[in-house]
Amino acid sequence: MGKLILLLFLGLLAYLAYKGFRPSSRNNEQVPPQQGPERMVACARCGVHLPESEAVQTEGRHFCSEEHRRLGAP
Repeated sequence: MGKLILLLFLGLLAYLAYKGFRPSSRNNEQVPPQQGPERMVACARCGVHLPESEAVQTEGRHFCSEEHRRLGAP
């Protein structure tokens, strides 16, 4: 009985050693670098603030939507 327990224990150690040295697929995934905070701009029509990448820009002014761009600044 003692030899069986020892054999199971050695098998468990071998499995854990194999699992520890095998490269994990999670570690190999490419993680995009985190960007810094994005610049916020105010809509020229209503004044709401939004990220510059989401704003509609015309003639150097930023708008929150295509409708506000069409209406223009008040």
